[in-house]
Amino acid sequence: MTEPFQLPASLKGFRVHLVGIKGTGMAALAEVLSSRGARITGSDTSEKFYTDAVLSRLGIPYRETFSAENLPRDTQLVVHSAAYRAEDNPELRAAVEMHLPALIYPQALGALSAQSDSSGISGVHGKSTTTALCGMILKAWGFPATVVVGAEVPGFGNRSTLTEGDQFLVAETCEYRRHFLNFHPRRIVITSIEPDHLDYFRDLEDLLAAFTEYGTRMPPGGVLIYCSDDPGAREAARRVRGQRPDLVAIPYGRNAEGLYRVTGEQVGSGRTVFRVAGVPVQLELRIPGAHNVLNATAALALCSHVWDAQRRGQQPDWAAAAAGLRSFTGSRRRSEIVGEAGGVLFVDDYAHHPTAIQKTLEGMRHFYPGRRLIVDFMSHTYSRTRALLAQFGTCFSAADEVILHRIYASARESNEGGIRGQDLYEEVRRHHPSVRYIEEPASAAAELAGGLRAGDLFITMGAGDNWKIGRELLRLRGGSAAGGNVEAGGAAGGNVEAGGAAGGNVEAGSAAGGSAVDGSTGGTTE
Repeated sequence: MTEPFQLPASLKGFRVHLVGIKGTGMAALAEVLSSRGARITGSDTSEKFYTDAVLSRLGIPYRETFSAENLPRDTQLVVHSAAYRAEDNPELRAAVEMHLPALIYPQALGALSAQSDSSGISGVHGKSTTTALCGMILKAWGFPATVVVGAEVPGFGNRSTLTEGDQFLVAETCEYRRHFLNFHPRRIVITSIEPDHLDYFRDLEDLLAAFTEYGTRMPPGGVLIYCSDDPGAREAARRVRGQRPDLVAIPYGRNAEGLYRVTGEQVGSGRTVFRVAGVPVQLELRIPGAHNVLNATAALALCSHVWDAQRRGQQPDWAAAAAGLRSFTGSRRRSEIVGEAGGVLFVDDYAHHPTAIQKTLEGMRHFYPGRRLIVDFMSHTYSRTRALLAQFGTCFSAADEVILHRIYASARESNEGGIRGQDLYEEVRRHHPSVRYIEEPASAAAELAGGLRAGDLFITMGAGDNWKIGRELLRLRGGSAAGGNVEAGGAAGGNVEAGGAAGGNVEAGSAAGGSAVDGSTGGTTE
């Protein structure tokens, strides 16, 4: 077995070249390495993404083409998106000829994690938001931490990385292809486990085995934080504890015993207040959804253990933690408010699994009472659509109207079962009274514009490119996107399964085939 690559103890002056540098995860990696003194170069396609501005602000040079000449002769390490291989990329071929070590994104993040006191956020749902919330708390505490999220976070200066120091590292880690096994955590959060990525995992048992292995790899005295409300997370925790009784297991949730039991939830217009048993202050979120209360509680549990590692014996500053949660306004493609025009509120969300769709829509229904809720959904991957068709059929019940499209294909699979967007439409129509099918998202805005009225909430959902519909409808009504009207697929949340944070799984690249999704994932991202 090949030993994992080890970064030098000091990265000052260490030369790293990133192939696919515009990916969410890859750009985050570039920022982290640069903040630690490494000299970074990179390359990618000429397609524009939000990461172009991030890299420019950081002063990191890159070429918008792929050529062996891009690779500096004194390069010491090459990191590349999983979207690229030596067989078809001239820079990776040159790296092989120069006998340079070459890592894919999750391997590089794993090498970084070995240099810090690291914590991994995992789960089929909620990874990105939970990781971002951890960042907001650690930032409020002024901790010397780096936080890597699979999505752009306004609270991080519209970047996916918070770099406040290198003592601690908190990163979103993705289960796809068992990428999270590259990571070296002292603490792990498991938010949820249920069947997904069925193009890779055989079944739920295979998925549970991956999470169990992840948990059991922690060092002696490691901390496993898991959602006791989620059957999959609960089962994985049971298995991990069975194999590793030395680990500390911390449950959280509405049914949890102990310090992280959620109580007293109250949902009002635009905010949710709640209590956590071991936290002596009232907590508030300004993002919708009961699931985000759980995500925030997971973040509190994880950060309290990071606090103990830094300031053992002192009581955590819960008031500052509460302020950090209250200041969180979400992240790109996670209940993201795109804009409002003519009384219609436009929202975009990455939810692409039936459970996430149902929870997000229910959250929107309670958070914005009185609005007509219209959801435009584009399913992602043939394998997921086929395997979860029955669940997709019933997950839109909180919406007043549903619009569906063709399936957004993934570069990693072929349509062996012949599943079509029309099949999904027929299944949803069996359970919902108001469903429309428009094959191509590109033509949907013109058809939908006339049916919107003041008081509506129009939300685009999924890991496809239908996010453009909401922005086009907003434009047609005379509005502009809250964060600027991003035209590139990866920028507004291209196809990232895990966000590309620590998982970096290639879902399909961006719509134009670029690498802006984790260098490319899906980059899980959730």
